[in-house]
Amino acid sequence: MADFWYRISVVVVPRLYVALSRVWFATCRVRIEGKEHLQAGLANGTIIAAFWHYSMLYIFYNLRVLSAAIMVSASRDGEYIAQVARLLGHVPVRGSSNQKGVSGLKKMLREVRNGNNAGIVADGSQGPARKAQAGAILVASRTGSAIVPMAWAASRYIAFHSWDRTAVPLPFCRMNFQYGEPLLVPKGIKGDEIEKYRQELEDRLNFLYETAWQRVGRRPHDGKS
Repeated sequence: MADFWYRISVVVVPRLYVALSRVWFATCRVRIEGKEHLQAGLANGTIIAAFWHYSMLYIFYNLRVLSAAIMVSASRDGEYIAQVARLLGHVPVRGSSNQKGVSGLKKMLREVRNGNNAGIVADGSQGPARKAQAGAILVASRTGSAIVPMAWAASRYIAFHSWDRTAVPLPFCRMNFQYGEPLLVPKGIKGDEIEKYRQELEDRLNFLYETAWQRVGRRPHDGKS
């Protein structure tokens, strides 16, 4: 019986969420900064959108005009996010930081090599929050696609009591959306070079994150400086 209701909810809940979010997010007043960085990345071919886990619900909505292969957790709860991604025109790629992560990475590489943009949650499906993992760096190194860091903040929002404090902007709020300068990763890097670029991505994402919250006159949503 539990499986029955799970299957029903996986069909119904994402559709309700997407229908509501289209109206909800359309009321937000969004100031976009750094759009030239997005254009520069796209001029180089496909891009890898990299963002923190807290921001993914609005990021998925924001990226709907690009369409991307999105890395989503292989867990049962991840199926809700996968369905939301599909409904917004994205291609969900199932993977995580556990044993299924390698399989997910291979699928993501295949999607990018086939000409799709990619969306990768830089701190993974389990965190720690705002600590970049190496996935985006590996995909960039093996495909030549530029990584475009992204972050957003809202003057009013709700945040869940999750490890990443997943946030959703409230209707009629002011938002700031930041695109960062494309990060180009050399092909075939290993070891210390991977760590160098992983740290660079983490630093860039945290700079964008802090800048976005400053722009809307709020402290960082996770309470960290």
